[in-house]
Amino acid sequence: MGRLQADDWARAALEALAEGGIAAVAVEPVAVRLGVSKGSFYWHFANRQALVEAALAFWEAGTEEIIASLEAIADPAERMRALMGLAFGDRHDASISFRLISAADDPVVAEVARRVTVRRLSVMQAALEELGQSAEEARGRVVAGYSSYLGIAALLRLGAIDRAPDAIIRQALQELGVTVS
Repeated sequence: MGRLQADDWARAALEALAEGGIAAVAVEPVAVRLGVSKGSFYWHFANRQALVEAALAFWEAGTEEIIASLEAIADPAERMRALMGLAFGDRHDASISFRLISAADDPVVAEVARRVTVRRLSVMQAALEELGQSAEEARGRVVAGYSSYLGIAALLRLGAIDRAPDAIIRQALQELGVTVS
Protein backbone atom coordinates (compact mmCIF):
# COMPACT_ATOMS: atom_id res chain seq x y z
CA MET A 1 0.00 0.00 0.00
CA GLY A 2 1.25 3.50 -0.81
CA ARG A 3 1.31 6.35 1.63
CA LEU A 4 -1.97 6.62 3.48
CA GLN A 5 -4.20 9.63 3.02
CA ALA A 6 -6.48 11.24 5.59
CA ASP A 7 -9.47 9.60 3.85
CA ASP A 8 -7.92 6.16 4.44
CA TRP A 9 -7.80 6.91 8.15
CA ALA A 10 -11.35 8.31 8.10
CA ARG A 11 -12.66 5.23 6.27
CA ALA A 12 -10.92 2.89 8.72
CA ALA A 13 -12.23 4.91 11.67
CA LEU A 14 -15.73 4.63 10.25
CA GLU A 15 -15.30 0.85 9.99
CA ALA A 16 -14.20 0.77 13.62
CA LEU A 17 -17.19 2.90 14.58
CA ALA A 18 -19.57 0.55 12.74
CA GLU A 19 -18.13 -2.41 14.63
CA GLY A 20 -17.60 -0.99 18.09
CA GLY A 21 -19.18 2.43 18.40
CA ILE A 22 -17.53 5.78 18.92
CA ALA A 23 -15.25 4.38 21.65
CA ALA A 24 -13.70 2.05 19.07
CA VAL A 25 -12.36 5.04 17.15
CA ALA A 26 -8.96 5.12 18.79
CA VAL A 27 -5.62 5.78 17.15
CA GLU A 28 -3.82 2.50 17.91
CA PRO A 29 -6.62 0.10 16.88
CA VAL A 30 -7.28 2.08 13.70
CA ALA A 31 -3.54 2.03 12.91
CA VAL A 32 -3.54 -1.75 13.39
CA ARG A 33 -6.56 -2.01 11.10
CA LEU A 34 -4.57 -0.10 8.47
CA GLY A 35 -1.39 -2.07 9.07
CA VAL A 36 0.68 0.98 9.98
CA SER A 37 2.25 2.51 13.06
CA LYS A 38 0.34 5.15 14.97
CA GLY A 39 3.06 7.62 13.98
CA SER A 40 1.48 7.68 10.52
CA PHE A 41 -1.66 9.07 12.13
CA TYR A 42 0.06 12.30 13.15
CA TRP A 43 0.86 13.18 9.55
CA HIS A 44 -2.88 13.72 9.05
CA PHE A 45 -4.51 14.48 12.39
CA ALA A 46 -3.64 16.41 15.52
CA ASN A 47 -5.60 14.12 17.83
CA ARG A 48 -8.33 11.50 18.13
CA GLN A 49 -11.11 14.10 18.02
CA ALA A 50 -9.88 15.24 14.60
CA LEU A 51 -10.06 11.61 13.41
CA VAL A 52 -13.61 11.24 14.76
CA GLU A 53 -14.61 14.45 13.00
CA ALA A 54 -13.01 13.26 9.74
CA ALA A 55 -14.86 9.93 9.97
CA LEU A 56 -18.14 11.74 10.58
CA ALA A 57 -17.51 14.07 7.64
CA PHE A 58 -16.71 11.05 5.45
CA TRP A 59 -20.01 9.40 6.47
CA GLU A 60 -21.97 12.59 5.83
CA ALA A 61 -20.35 13.01 2.41
CA GLY A 62 -21.30 9.43 1.58
CA THR A 63 -24.92 10.24 2.38
CA GLU A 64 -24.79 13.21 0.03
CA GLU A 65 -23.30 11.04 -2.74
CA ILE A 66 -26.13 8.54 -2.38
CA ILE A 67 -28.73 11.31 -2.40
CA ALA A 68 -27.17 12.78 -5.55
CA SER A 69 -27.30 9.39 -7.28
CA LEU A 70 -30.95 8.97 -6.28
CA GLU A 71 -31.85 12.39 -7.64
CA ALA A 72 -31.06 11.02 -11.11
CA ILE A 73 -34.13 8.75 -10.78
CA ALA A 74 -37.05 10.82 -12.08
CA ASP A 75 -39.91 8.60 -10.83
CA PRO A 76 -40.32 9.19 -7.06
CA ALA A 77 -41.67 5.66 -6.49
CA GLU A 78 -38.62 4.16 -8.21
CA ARG A 79 -36.41 6.55 -6.24
CA MET A 80 -37.95 5.33 -2.97
CA ARG A 81 -37.59 1.68 -4.03
CA ALA A 82 -33.92 2.29 -4.79
CA LEU A 83 -33.45 4.14 -1.50
CA MET A 84 -35.06 1.36 0.54
CA GLY A 85 -32.95 -1.23 -1.25
CA LEU A 86 -29.81 0.72 -0.44
CA ALA A 87 -30.80 1.52 3.13
CA PHE A 88 -31.91 -1.93 4.16
CA GLY A 89 -29.19 -3.61 2.12
CA ASP A 90 -26.29 -1.67 3.64
CA ARG A 91 -25.60 -3.28 7.00
CA HIS A 92 -22.55 -1.05 7.46
CA ASP A 93 -24.44 2.25 7.19
CA ALA A 94 -27.28 0.93 9.32
CA SER A 95 -24.81 0.08 12.06
CA ILE A 96 -23.16 3.50 11.82
CA SER A 97 -26.52 5.28 11.97
CA PHE A 98 -27.62 3.27 14.99
CA ARG A 99 -24.31 3.73 16.82
CA LEU A 100 -24.15 7.46 16.15
CA ILE A 101 -27.67 8.02 17.41
CA SER A 102 -26.74 5.93 20.45
CA ALA A 103 -23.73 8.24 21.04
CA ALA A 104 -25.78 11.42 20.85
CA ASP A 105 -24.46 12.60 24.21
CA ASP A 106 -21.31 13.69 22.35
CA PRO A 107 -22.18 17.12 20.88
CA VAL A 108 -20.08 16.66 17.72
CA VAL A 109 -21.57 13.24 17.05
CA ALA A 110 -25.07 14.48 17.85
CA GLU A 111 -24.81 17.40 15.43
CA VAL A 112 -23.64 15.27 12.50
CA ALA A 113 -26.14 12.49 13.24
CA ARG A 114 -28.92 15.09 13.48
CA ARG A 115 -27.89 16.79 10.24
CA VAL A 116 -27.68 13.53 8.29
CA THR A 117 -30.95 12.26 9.74
CA VAL A 118 -32.78 15.50 8.93
CA ARG A 119 -31.36 15.41 5.39
CA ARG A 120 -32.43 11.81 4.86
CA LEU A 121 -35.90 12.48 6.24
CA SER A 122 -36.36 15.53 4.00
CA VAL A 123 -35.33 13.59 0.87
CA MET A 124 -37.76 10.81 1.70
CA GLN A 125 -40.55 13.25 2.54
CA ALA A 126 -40.07 15.13 -0.73
CA ALA A 127 -40.42 11.90 -2.71
CA LEU A 128 -43.62 10.99 -0.89
CA GLU A 129 -45.01 14.46 -1.49
CA GLU A 130 -44.19 14.03 -5.20
CA LEU A 131 -46.30 10.88 -5.03
CA GLY A 132 -49.26 12.97 -3.85
CA GLN A 133 -49.09 12.66 -0.07
CA SER A 134 -49.70 15.75 2.03
CA ALA A 135 -46.68 17.14 3.87
CA GLU A 136 -48.15 15.99 7.19
CA GLU A 137 -48.88 12.44 6.00
CA ALA A 138 -45.50 12.14 4.28
CA ARG A 139 -43.68 13.37 7.40
CA GLY A 140 -45.45 10.86 9.65
CA ARG A 141 -44.75 7.98 7.29
CA VAL A 142 -41.09 8.97 6.87
CA VAL A 143 -40.49 9.22 10.62
CA ALA A 144 -42.08 5.79 11.11
CA GLY A 145 -40.10 4.37 8.18
CA TYR A 146 -36.78 5.73 9.41
CA SER A 147 -37.53 4.42 12.88
CA SER A 148 -38.04 0.98 11.32
CA TYR A 149 -34.69 1.31 9.57
CA LEU A 150 -32.99 2.04 12.90
CA GLY A 151 -34.80 -0.90 14.48
CA ILE A 152 -33.54 -3.17 11.69
CA ALA A 153 -30.06 -1.77 12.31
CA ALA A 154 -30.37 -2.75 15.98
CA LEU A 155 -31.51 -6.27 15.07
CA LEU A 156 -28.62 -6.65 12.61
CA ARG A 157 -26.18 -5.45 15.25
CA LEU A 158 -27.51 -7.99 17.73
CA GLY A 159 -27.25 -10.75 15.15
CA ALA A 160 -30.98 -11.42 15.53
CA ILE A 161 -31.24 -11.26 11.74
CA ASP A 162 -28.54 -11.66 9.09
CA ARG A 163 -29.97 -9.16 6.63
CA ALA A 164 -33.15 -7.26 5.93
CA PRO A 165 -35.18 -9.66 3.81
CA ASP A 166 -36.91 -8.42 0.67
CA ALA A 167 -40.24 -8.84 2.48
CA ILE A 168 -39.18 -6.17 5.00
CA ILE A 169 -38.26 -3.80 2.18
CA ARG A 170 -41.64 -4.40 0.51
CA GLN A 171 -43.42 -3.86 3.83
CA ALA A 172 -41.49 -0.64 4.48
CA LEU A 173 -42.44 0.66 1.03
CA GLN A 174 -46.09 -0.22 1.63
CA GLU A 175 -46.07 1.56 4.97
CA LEU A 176 -44.57 4.59 3.27
CA GLY A 177 -47.45 4.50 0.79
CA VAL A 178 -45.27 3.56 -2.17
CA THR A 179 -46.82 1.11 -4.60
CA VAL A 180 -44.87 -2.13 -4.64
CA SER A 181 -44.67 -3.97 -7.94
